[in-house]
Amino acid sequence: MSDTRTVKFEQEIPDVIAAMVEVHKVMNGHNLDHKIRHLVHLRASQMNGCAHCIKMHTREAREDGETNERLDRVIVWNHVSDFDEREKAALAWTEALTEINSKTDLGALRARLRQHFSDKEIGALTAEVAGINFWNRLGVARH
Repeated sequence: MSDTRTVKFEQEIPDVIAAMVEVHKVMNGHNLDHKIRHLVHLRASQMNGCAHCIKMHTREAREDGETNERLDRVIVWNHVSDFDEREKAALAWTEALTEINSKTDLGALRARLRQHFSDKEIGALTAEVAGINFWNRLGVARH
């Protein structure tokens, strides 16, 4: 008989979890726009199929004033007019770093980002994408 129970990461690797919580506190200090952060967290979580994270980030975005209409359409951001060019650049970067494909032109995406973000903001955005992908993978591992 196989043991299919989920791993209790908080018990098994509490130091890693605590370190990631601290990383997020540091990332908060870089003042990346909260709307962008919410969109990035939600889109990566959708792509990764992390139900817990989708619920959490949708709730947090609403609490910060995001509209239901925009949240409903994050999944099709590139086909609707709900998002401005800055948000679209961030969402394109999120998708590229969440589903890595060797054929993706990261240079073109960076050039698009630089039209709207400083290099420091691009660094913070990239860290946000990496962070949410970390949490999504832990969340999906519990499914």
